[in-house]
Amino acid sequence: MHSWPACPVPTLPGRGQRPRLVDTATGRLEPVGPGAPAGIDAGAEPPVVTMYVCGITPYDATHLGHAFTYLTYDLVNRVLRDAGYRVRYVQNVTDVDDPLLERAARDGVGWEDVAVRETDLFRADMAALRVLPPEHYVGVVEAVPLIVDMISELAAAGATYSLDGDVYFSVAAAPRFGYVSGLDAAAMRELSAERGGDPDRRGKKDPLDPLLWRAERPGEPSWPSPFGPGRPGWHIECSAIARHYLGDVIDLQGGGADLAFPHHECSSAHAEVATGRNPFAHRYVHSGMVELDGHKMSKSRGNLEFVSRLLGRGVDPAAIRLALLAHSYREDWEWTPAELAAAEARLARWRAAVALPTAPDATGLLAEVRAALATGLDTPAALAAVDRWVDGALAASAPPESDDTDTPVLTRMLVDALLGVDLDVVQT
Repeated sequence: MHSWPACPVPTLPGRGQRPRLVDTATGRLEPVGPGAPAGIDAGAEPPVVTMYVCGITPYDATHLGHAFTYLTYDLVNRVLRDAGYRVRYVQNVTDVDDPLLERAARDGVGWEDVAVRETDLFRADMAALRVLPPEHYVGVVEAVPLIVDMISELAAAGATYSLDGDVYFSVAAAPRFGYVSGLDAAAMRELSAERGGDPDRRGKKDPLDPLLWRAERPGEPSWPSPFGPGRPGWHIECSAIARHYLGDVIDLQGGGADLAFPHHECSSAHAEVATGRNPFAHRYVHSGMVELDGHKMSKSRGNLEFVSRLLGRGVDPAAIRLALLAHSYREDWEWTPAELAAAEARLARWRAAVALPTAPDATGLLAEVRAALATGLDTPAALAAVDRWVDGALAASAPPESDDTDTPVLTRMLVDALLGVDLDVVQT
């Protein structure tokens, strides 16, 4: 599956800092960088960081909750590159799943058509928002052979069992199960029921055992396998794709906060049992949820603001990006029209400042923005630093002898390279 076009990233003077992010598994601010000794790029120069981010289930358009998540990991990608690392970034597309099949049935169209249409729209939205594309963009359908092979490995390890033709993973085979999310069994069971699991199914060895392979049902797509025709469960998909493209141990697994459990808990357990190595990821990073009308934006609830809808109304994608970057990546927050209005005003001021022939020195600004992003991806602090420079430039507060014709260019470059905001382009 092809990704979307990459936007150019300016090269900045010097080098940024190795970032530190909150690891969900430890609850602490931890350094992010090369740390997977068994990775397929061990010893590479420049050093390689492996990052896997869980992608969309393409049954509806990209909403701002999605955009907030993928902008988060776009910033991680940019900060790591600025620190001198090469980033091997993989993202999946869950292009066969229950919600997609249900949407196709509701609309009377083929499920493949829905997946293609919505994936194309997602690509267009990501390109408009200047999100750097993954090196490998992998659909579950194309990865079915990888997934079948990994389930076979788990079966050989004695970690699976069959229930009415379905194949389940036994969490008893993963003694550390629960370490990613830090939840107790009762909390995990409750969330499993809310987030696609089936803890109350009779015959399961443990309520938390996740589905690996769903046996063929009438009217559903299926693929051949040693366990009979069927299709993959959700969590094993990411385990198999990440392992194939990035190795047995990866540096960062990322997604929204609602993926910490059960998705990342289970996908990590699958990988660790299959490989005998742990942890699967050196860092588990999760972004906050965006709300609308008092609830998390959700396709099932229908309280959504779509990126494509905003773009269709003529909203500048740079303003959308700035509105999202105004919030810390771990923050849960509510989208309102005021968020967009504030971002549009900020964007106009920034563009006016970098259009000036001279401006105050921006060397200190570059250091400030780098430090803010390296410390917990503090985008509000980074934006505030740019605001202060802009205020000085527009007020002509610096004496003429300290002004420099190169500094508007440096500011434009650092805002582009580190924040992904293009100040050269004014949308019409």
